[in-house]
Amino acid sequence: MTKFSDLALDPRVLQAVSEAGYETPTPIQAQAIPEALKGRDVLGIAQTGTGKTASFTLPMITLLGQGRARARMPRSLVLAPTRELAAQVAENFDIYAKHTKLTKALLIGGVAFGEQDKLIDRGVDVLIATPGRLLDHFERGKLLLTGVQIMVVDEADRMLDMGFIPDIERIFQLTPFTRQTMFYSATMAPEIERITNTFLTNPAKIEVARQATASLTITQSLIEVKPVRKDRSFGDKRAVLRALIKAEGEACTNAIIFCNRKMDVDVVAKSLKSHGFNAAPIHGDLDQSVRTKTLDAFRDGTLHLLVASDVAARGLDIPAVSHVFNFDVPSHPEDYIHRIGRTGRAGRLGKAFTISVPSDEKYLKAIEHLIKTEIPRGDLPEGYEPSTEDSRPDRAPREDRKGRERGGRGRDRERPVKPHDEAAPMQPLVVVAKAEAAADAPREERPWTVSDRHGRPRPGLHPAQLCAEGRADRRRRGSGHRHRRLRWRRRRPAPDLIRGPG
Repeated sequence: MTKFSDLALDPRVLQAVSEAGYETPTPIQAQAIPEALKGRDVLGIAQTGTGKTASFTLPMITLLGQGRARARMPRSLVLAPTRELAAQVAENFDIYAKHTKLTKALLIGGVAFGEQDKLIDRGVDVLIATPGRLLDHFERGKLLLTGVQIMVVDEADRMLDMGFIPDIERIFQLTPFTRQTMFYSATMAPEIERITNTFLTNPAKIEVARQATASLTITQSLIEVKPVRKDRSFGDKRAVLRALIKAEGEACTNAIIFCNRKMDVDVVAKSLKSHGFNAAPIHGDLDQSVRTKTLDAFRDGTLHLLVASDVAARGLDIPAVSHVFNFDVPSHPEDYIHRIGRTGRAGRLGKAFTISVPSDEKYLKAIEHLIKTEIPRGDLPEGYEPSTEDSRPDRAPREDRKGRERGGRGRDRERPVKPHDEAAPMQPLVVVAKAEAAADAPREERPWTVSDRHGRPRPGLHPAQLCAEGRADRRRRGSGHRHRRLRWRRRRPAPDLIRGPG
């Protein structure tokens, strides 16, 4: 059996590995480390939880043992898709490089630029970053990538899923062509093969497990929910989730609950807390300090249930997770592998429950086609009671939205007719008759009221006289100046002031 001492690693690295309690490398480590130490490009494919992080961290520390970093020019670069995964890689580097003098910098969002700039200015050997924050520092002129000797892309398939393809291609173009490149991922999509064919030179392809397979230490189960009404499916799924957690009892020491939408993460976490469960949410919209505090509480056991989006599904090393609950069936089948891979790590046993409704059938077929097996169906847990909620709490009824009903506009609705006030005095018939007589009067006999642009009345002028005065005024001021604007309007006199013909 291969041991770490047989892998030609730096003695200081071997000492740190021994102090961490590791003696035998995993299959991906035993095959990837020798190839990386030779300076070859590596394309590693292995299921999650098999130690991919150490398979590139250990040879990187050994290769960087000789040399010195210069200001703003890191010697190696590690790209991670999320802040949590980047922070985890930084923690592994601290463990394995504690007997060396190598320095590192962590560039992630949610942290002030000032502290990160100070680290870069001193010069670092290992730069661990997310693509977005790395390019921010580069565009600000605080970072140069021309000195990168080793470049690692961790969780490459997740990078592609999150839309980082243009950023990764640009970062590759900013690094030297002679660099050593390593790709590590649990699945290998066709887009990644295109990237590897473009930027990797004769890589050593290492695949220690069949692509997109779940660990044999994980017991999978599918709970099918058929709500009476479609708008009650969200409430029924929450009821099933609570019943499953209660049914597992003390065996459920801690668990991660995955939702597809960030909004549902908050709703499910709030629902669990209202029913007495120790739960907290984590997703991409939370501040970095809140996300770090929540993960630390989950690691040390003070937090029992972690309700998460897929931001926590990739690469996080939390070895003692006993259960995983898929509150929503993932829309991408690869995400199912990564979600349930949070449990059953390092040879431990784990359970993964997936809650589905009839509308999830197409996603289930895609998942079972990917893993080449059918997910075992389970029964509804004891204590489950269907929900009586009519709709999701985040969705308002159609008739309540802006006061409009479905399919209609506000101005098209019937307006209430103002009732007639019987107590209001009626106008005398003589007034009405005088008003009708005024309306029938000849146009030239009607009185006129003229006002200038300041609203000052100018009585006694007929419209013809007004037009003549306006033309004279324009001639006096000249065509290049703004002339005084006079406004006139025809005003009907009050009915009681109309003079009769006699």
